[in-house]
Amino acid sequence: MKKILVIALAVLMGVAFVTTVFAQTDKPAAATEKPKAAKAKTQTFKGEFVSTDATAKTLDAKNDKGTMTFDVSKIKKMPDFKAGDKVSVVYSEKDGKMQATSVKAVKAAKAAKKEAPKKDEKPADKPAATPAAPAAPAKK
Repeated sequence: MKKILVIALAVLMGVAFVTTVFAQTDKPAAATEKPKAAKAKTQTFKGEFVSTDATAKTLDAKNDKGTMTFDVSKIKKMPDFKAGDKVSVVYSEKDGKMQATSVKAVKAAKAAKKEAPKKDEKPADKPAATPAAPAAPAKK
């Protein structure tokens, strides 16, 4: 009778410890928590304005590397551009789309300054001054 009691007690304690172990296990954290989105890196695109699509809320711009399409749905006040205008688009890539955060016109004045001649330059109409006579050799 003692043997049966010891076996029954051992089985009962085994079941009690096993159930508490299962109750204490944590569920995987990845399944319960939402994955944190990595902060998107912002980039700047400078080029020429091509077109805009009001229904799809997209803007197309091109530069020497190619044409890019930007999602401008988050921009509250979209400036009006003409084809060929110089634009600067600040964007970040999100879900495979280029999400524009800022669209600005690049002023043509900067480009005009670079092309304008400097004030210090002399006009080509004046003849060049005659060179000075060579110095006489020193006497010994």
